[in-house]
Amino acid sequence: MRIAIIGGGIAGLAAAFELEKARAAGAAVEYTLYEERPRLGGSLASETVNGAVLERGPDSFLTEKPAAAELCRELGLGGDLLPSNDAARKTYIVVRNRLVALPDGLMFLVPTKLVPTALTRLFGLRTKMRMALDLLHPPTANGHDESVAALVERHFGQEAVDRLADPLLSGIYGGDAAQLSAQTVLPRLVEMETKYGSLTRGMLAAHKKMRAHAKSSSKTQNGGAAIFTALRGGMQQLVDALVARLDPARLRAATPASAVRKTEDGWSVEAGGAAQEFDALIMAASAWAAGSLLAPVDPMLGSELGAIPYSSSITVNLIYDESKIGALPEGFGFLVPAIEGRSMLACTFSHRKFLGRTPPGKAVFRAFLGGMKREALLAESDGFLIATVRREMAAILGAKTFRAEVEPEHAQVSRWRRAMAQYAVGHRERMERIHVSVAALPGLRLAGNAYDGIGVPDCIRLGRQAARELAAAGAKTPASTL
Repeated sequence: MRIAIIGGGIAGLAAAFELEKARAAGAAVEYTLYEERPRLGGSLASETVNGAVLERGPDSFLTEKPAAAELCRELGLGGDLLPSNDAARKTYIVVRNRLVALPDGLMFLVPTKLVPTALTRLFGLRTKMRMALDLLHPPTANGHDESVAALVERHFGQEAVDRLADPLLSGIYGGDAAQLSAQTVLPRLVEMETKYGSLTRGMLAAHKKMRAHAKSSSKTQNGGAAIFTALRGGMQQLVDALVARLDPARLRAATPASAVRKTEDGWSVEAGGAAQEFDALIMAASAWAAGSLLAPVDPMLGSELGAIPYSSSITVNLIYDESKIGALPEGFGFLVPAIEGRSMLACTFSHRKFLGRTPPGKAVFRAFLGGMKREALLAESDGFLIATVRREMAAILGAKTFRAEVEPEHAQVSRWRRAMAQYAVGHRERMERIHVSVAALPGLRLAGNAYDGIGVPDCIRLGRQAARELAAAGAKTPASTL
């Protein structure tokens, strides 16, 4: 069987690795991977500068999702898996140029401890009263999808949306809480509202079950697993290890697929001025790119894929000599709500989040800009973006800690245009329609961050699953769901 993979990000590389494994096991499988950019790996890109690991894209993955760590171990990178320094984990929200720590007991968007919630400066009295009254919220069977902002506002008020939901989701998705689907992004909260009414009571019940499971699980000894896991040499290690295990003759970087056609026996892919025939196709490109290629095959599928919104992002890495800056606040960094009117979305103190990746005496700041509300920043120069970050960090951290005139030892800007899929209201219904269209096109699979999870582990899982299904079943087997 000959399989084409369009897209050389982590989903496409994971699919290729799975097919390479099948070949090594004796399966009659051939593959060709097409990637329009000169390098493979998509947004997974890092480099080491003066001994400090700088991540241009994602810096880690969620530990609780096993696909990424499992792949790393298969590739011989198990010894380089690096847990986040959760003993020092503390996150702040910027409120009128002051850093306010997220209150203890806050489980994502839901307060579960009365005293810390009552004492926090993050919310005003009216919001705190709404949070207390949430305990009286009756069960609600809400059958239709709504935005995260609508769900949070109904329980805790608009200030909780502005100061909590929006900056947290902007940090994760680069998105807008008023647009993101509660049903898809926060399904557990939707379930809790249906069952308990009160999100606080639902979260307390879930936390009780988690603690009971933790006591009975040997895996949680010595404090349990860290929330995030990185690679000691950066996420580029994963890309390099994957590429090293693939046949170079099957990898076509800087070769964009210009057309896709469904044939009687499979698929035809035109790239680099030539067309090749395949039995099956794994579309691992962005949904908007996949939609453009698949529209001539199935206009409805092309339209649905093209309608999935994406946000862009900018990462600015700054390396400083610690002796030239003041004492930083404890923790991993801070989030900046949109209502603060700043360009920055967030800033991570990378040298604290993952220990051992920064030389002693150095500090690495990783700032994020862009998102759905600040797309215009992508057109600005590197110098403008670096100056903006330095100026805003000085205003937020204070002149005693961070003076804008102190030059960084190194500055690095990375732009990621239309890189992060947004699970907008109605995403679940859109995915159901996409499933139907894919099922009617034998040999087609979709993989990437637009469908069933945005993180690195999700992309790896979907890529490997697509390859495994095609290698096992054959191109003529009716396609299952994604």
